[in-house]
Amino acid sequence: MIFVCCVSVRASRQEADLVKEKRSRKTICLEDLQRRILTQDLEPGSYLDETQIAEAYAISRPPLREVLRQLAGDGYVVLQENRGAQVAPMTHKTLRSFFVAAPMIYSAVTRLAAENAKPAQIMRLKDTQLLFRAAIRDGDAAARALMNERFHAIIGEMADNDYLTPSLRRLLIDHTRIGMTFYSPRNQALAKQRSVAADQHDEFIELIETGDADAAADLAIAHWELSRAEFESFVTPQSMQIPLGHAPGELKQ
Repeated sequence: MIFVCCVSVRASRQEADLVKEKRSRKTICLEDLQRRILTQDLEPGSYLDETQIAEAYAISRPPLREVLRQLAGDGYVVLQENRGAQVAPMTHKTLRSFFVAAPMIYSAVTRLAAENAKPAQIMRLKDTQLLFRAAIRDGDAAARALMNERFHAIIGEMADNDYLTPSLRRLLIDHTRIGMTFYSPRNQALAKQRSVAADQHDEFIELIETGDADAAADLAIAHWELSRAEFESFVTPQSMQIPLGHAPGELKQ
């Protein structure tokens, strides 16, 4: 009887370990796909190959489809009938909505964060800011964009609003994808603005910690305006300087 019980317990533990391993693989797959979409390693509008993804992360189709449904629910991908999962496109309509909604959502979320933030959340915000500063120091554009996304996502958690928080999450996806240009170390013209943005993060922490909701909301608008012009230039880049009458690459006689 004791032997049977031991075997039963051992089998239960093995099953639990197997479930944990599968869950871990699914989580790794989810988080890595999120990162690759945010950094544009997976380009907007591209389609995901389920077979390749399943093999790369060593998971079967059912948990992979759960991952894709979660990504779709959060706005990272669009599930197209008979075509699978498409990385969320950045269409003219999407980007126009982004520029209209961003200042309103950022301001409202930050105001609520200053009113509702908990000490543990403020500590996480401070820790994320340290990582953000480290990424700036190291010249890591992807890490900077991802830490910026995490910083504002934590502010969204502080706001604790069932309507605004999902909107913020969706907004941050496109903000981060566009921001890969803003945070690129090759774009030296934006170095000063990046430094100001980092300093504003410190101000966010101070205002949220002291509960100054009005000032926090105003700072959110200023923070948005800092990068808005550069974001717009990303959406509508300057035309190529090609002399009239010459095709690209054509040598002048």
